[in-house]
Amino acid sequence: MQGTVDGFTYGLVTPVAAFLMAALGAALGLRCTTRSLHATRSCRVGWLALGSLSIGSGVWTMHFVAMTGFTVQETPISYDKPLTFAGLAVAVVMIGIGIFIVGYRGATRMALITGGTITGLGIASMHYLGMAGMRMAARFAYDTPLVVLSVLIAGCTATGALWAAVTLRGALSGLGASVLMAVAVTGMHYTGMAALDVHLHLPPTLPSDLSAVLPGDRPAEMIGPMLVGPGCFLLLAAVVLLFDPGAVTGEPGKAPRPRDHRDHPVPQARRRPRNDPHARDRRPRSTAREGARRARYR
Repeated sequence: MQGTVDGFTYGLVTPVAAFLMAALGAALGLRCTTRSLHATRSCRVGWLALGSLSIGSGVWTMHFVAMTGFTVQETPISYDKPLTFAGLAVAVVMIGIGIFIVGYRGATRMALITGGTITGLGIASMHYLGMAGMRMAARFAYDTPLVVLSVLIAGCTATGALWAAVTLRGALSGLGASVLMAVAVTGMHYTGMAALDVHLHLPPTLPSDLSAVLPGDRPAEMIGPMLVGPGCFLLLAAVVLLFDPGAVTGEPGKAPRPRDHRDHPVPQARRRPRNDPHARDRRPRSTAREGARRARYR
């Protein structure tokens, strides 16, 4: 039996809220990535790790905010906690690998393609692992071409977002990169959801409360842990960036002004007395030889 799927139970509320969460995480994470390019080698790891946590947390939170609007009319939905939080770990690690490549190799073509591809695969892996963590009296089936398209959307737009973040400068370019990364996450998510078919296998005798027979936690029980952890990561990134204004625009810190010789004049060399016997010895050799020749032919 085919289930009646509704991905927009609350209208545009959940897609818009999910897009904003993805954009927030991307904005903080990409700024951290840009800032790492101008940091010392010892600080670069910290900036890139913070960027990984921000983008991964934003992707994970976006997924489950969007999934609050996903319902199957014939059956309730619950979530398996280990698989749900494993999706967060996979997103942070794989996205971290992608931005570490860009952070250490710079804006080279190979680094951007490799880092963007791995980042896109991290986004897609998080989505499908999160879907595997759903529990309902049904079986999922996916349309393969749409699944491939969803992965391509994630990889291509993530590559473009990383390029914009590390190549362009200024607040507007940073905003554009964040929007592009949010498009990668939400576009991948809803393309993947369009590839989903739900085939019900309900028991012949239905209990009065079908949710009692499903393992896992209800969505209402997951909303607290789902938002608290990523919210802490995003708040941490926001606080760090707040105290580093150079990270907001993506510009490196200003180098100290070179010292001008007019600020610190070179002291004049001491003049030796005219009757100093060593003054003649300190003249350049060429000058001394020329003076000797003139004396010889007088």
